[in-house]
Amino acid sequence: MSDDGKIDYAEVMRRLPHRYPFLLVDRAEDFVAGTSITGIKNVSHNEPYFPGHFPIDPVMPGVMIVEAMAQTGALLMSKTMDVAVEGKVIMFMSIDGVRFRKPARPGDQLKMKVVVTRARGDAYKFKGETYIDDKLAAEAEFMAMVVTVAQPVDA
Repeated sequence: MSDDGKIDYAEVMRRLPHRYPFLLVDRAEDFVAGTSITGIKNVSHNEPYFPGHFPIDPVMPGVMIVEAMAQTGALLMSKTMDVAVEGKVIMFMSIDGVRFRKPARPGDQLKMKVVVTRARGDAYKFKGETYIDDKLAAEAEFMAMVVTVAQPVDA
């Protein structure tokens, strides 16, 4: 682990439980523990939702952009609190003030700038802004919380 504020793909995979086709953060930069992070998602034409949304003019669904911001917030929480993926999960709790300003298309790079606006125990509140080519594409306020996952009982 380096202290240059960068989180590579391998660390993202260690810190988030999501996998293809639902992992929406490729890497991150500008990590400041308990404060902020910038998640990066490279949008590929091969994303599983593009054949149906929309075949002739593909647009990333807004809900997926919001999920990418939420995953970026979860990555910030995981690294700040050093939450182990085994036995714990960071759950999305609420979302407010969502606005979409620019569509995301194949070939775009999303930069999700997420800032902690409040932290209390295992719950964090965030303000997220997603940029494409330095232009605001989406914004939202959201909350997440660390939850203990019930472990399956061996038969």
